[in-house]
Amino acid sequence: MNIPFHKYEGAGNDFILVDSRKIGSEWATYPVVKRLCDRHFGIGADGLILLLPSDSNDFHMKYFNSDGNEGTMCGNGGRCLGAFAHRLELIGESGTFSAIDGLHTVTIHRPGHVELSLNEVSGVKVLDDGYLLDTGSPHFITFTGELDQVDVFGTGRKIRHEPRFRDGVNINFTQLIPGGIRVRTYERGVENETLSCGTGVTAAAIAATLEYPDLESPVEVQTRGGTLEVSFTPVNRETFTDIRLTGPATRAFEGTIDI
Repeated sequence: MNIPFHKYEGAGNDFILVDSRKIGSEWATYPVVKRLCDRHFGIGADGLILLLPSDSNDFHMKYFNSDGNEGTMCGNGGRCLGAFAHRLELIGESGTFSAIDGLHTVTIHRPGHVELSLNEVSGVKVLDDGYLLDTGSPHFITFTGELDQVDVFGTGRKIRHEPRFRDGVNINFTQLIPGGIRVRTYERGVENETLSCGTGVTAAAIAATLEYPDLESPVEVQTRGGTLEVSFTPVNRETFTDIRLTGPATRAFEGTIDI
């Protein structure tokens, strides 16, 4: 079976995108997804995303982590899928799509620059060593003054499997800088550091305004793969609404692969 695909990246967070409106999703099995995402034996990506039909929205997003398992919400992936849908002329300057965590709006501000709405965040937990919150995927945020000295892979992997995080968690190491924050993420499902993580930088931006009261929305977030902006409205210290993630989302190449 030959599968046409497009490769997109959002601030270095890269994805294989497939228009599956006619071919469905049954072909995207665990071993197939894992092989396609493998950077040595496949196309290579942090995840695979299927664009599927929707009865009530412009399209549906189905996301798989690079380990082959279906994942939770992916912010940069959602922005890339929005850019892809715009290229397919499914949407104009804006559109709506459903995902595993509900409904999202995507807005194309200009070519390669996409905004995504994320769902309300509630129940932010303040821990002794950081913050725990869910922005479509669960994230632990810890702050450091020496981000470049952090062993993101080693320390992130250790924290990710701690018993207090029963289902595992993404780890975001965050540093306050003039004008915003810097973030490096160990991503669950990829099981490595990624160049950026959309739901991760969103969680880090929200947590940073709790850690540093002088910091307000919108928050500029620098990652290894590029710069993103996170805006939101705080209701109180546990609840945040009108959350939006904005930044680059561009097509790298396209092709066809035999699975």
